[in-house]
Amino acid sequence: MSDDPARAADATDHEYMGRALAAAETVRFVTSPNPWVGAVVVSPDGRVVTGATEPPGGPHAERVALAAAGEAARGGTLYVTLEPCDHRGRTPPCTEAVIAAGIERVVVGVVDPDPRVAGRGLERLRRAGIEVVTGCRSDEIADQLRPYLHHRRTGRPEVVLKLAATLDGGTAAPDGTSQWITSPEARADAHRLRALSDAIIVGAGTVRADDPALTVRSWAPPPGVRPRLAPPRRIVLGAIPPGARIEPAESFRGDPAELLRRLGVQGVLSVLVEGGAGVAGEFHRRHLVDRYVVYLAPALFGGDDARGLFAGPGAPTIDELWRGEIVDVARVGTDLRVELTPVATPPLAGGGSGAAAR
Repeated sequence: MSDDPARAADATDHEYMGRALAAAETVRFVTSPNPWVGAVVVSPDGRVVTGATEPPGGPHAERVALAAAGEAARGGTLYVTLEPCDHRGRTPPCTEAVIAAGIERVVVGVVDPDPRVAGRGLERLRRAGIEVVTGCRSDEIADQLRPYLHHRRTGRPEVVLKLAATLDGGTAAPDGTSQWITSPEARADAHRLRALSDAIIVGAGTVRADDPALTVRSWAPPPGVRPRLAPPRRIVLGAIPPGARIEPAESFRGDPAELLRRLGVQGVLSVLVEGGAGVAGEFHRRHLVDRYVVYLAPALFGGDDARGLFAGPGAPTIDELWRGEIVDVARVGTDLRVELTPVATPPLAGGGSGAAAR
């Protein structure tokens, strides 16, 4: 143990915020459009109680943990991954519960960018004489809450584009056959992406050609993580063929940027775009993609006539080549999963907070 009290306190905060992170992960699939938040109450005598946000309409993580701690919370410390709210939505302000519980110190991971919160919760706690510390494990928490934070800052859902190809960039043979390029493990991982999403977007051409169901049947959450309460919304760009397995689904015709704006207003935090190549190309060229997830199979078409990841015009010169940043590489079965983000995402029109339930 360190002889430096400040260093020891930092290590203690780090440990308990880790427990709050873990609690938040258990409700990742059930809280949207609310953020998946975890909280830990540590009483003066060392008792530890955890809580996580309930589905919409239920209490937030702070209230869950404080209710479980009861009088043991008085004089204690509250760790919470996201700034406590200070407004009345579907539930009363969490700041009121924190103050009423007699908490003396609050450690917060990230400040909530929702304009109705945005530091007001922290200020309310400070005015009540509570010590407030911010920024503990903020990078990890920001990554965990990435779709929510993106939505509150832009008014639109985070858009993930899923792609799968051979190492030489082919997605389909010249005759159009394309299924099972990647391994079963990679396909199950793609179902995990679906489970993480509030909505899935696919082109009508893909529905006609492949008749996908777009379910999450090949993936289940780890033990202790609550499963989704309902499947993601399925949205087809164009007409839905009669009898398609994707039903029930929604049909949309028009500007995809307008679709994203509408979904943001409806409280959709995350969207997975699954193609086909025409849809992928349009979202890419319009700078509507926030994160690319590319599954690469150890296979080669070995020619120049295979169909590629994108359809439509690409960069006309090397100076206009799209460049991104690789943020993660992992082996999934026999394949590689490469995740990348744009180096700089152009500002989105019509930004601002969308519909929020928190």
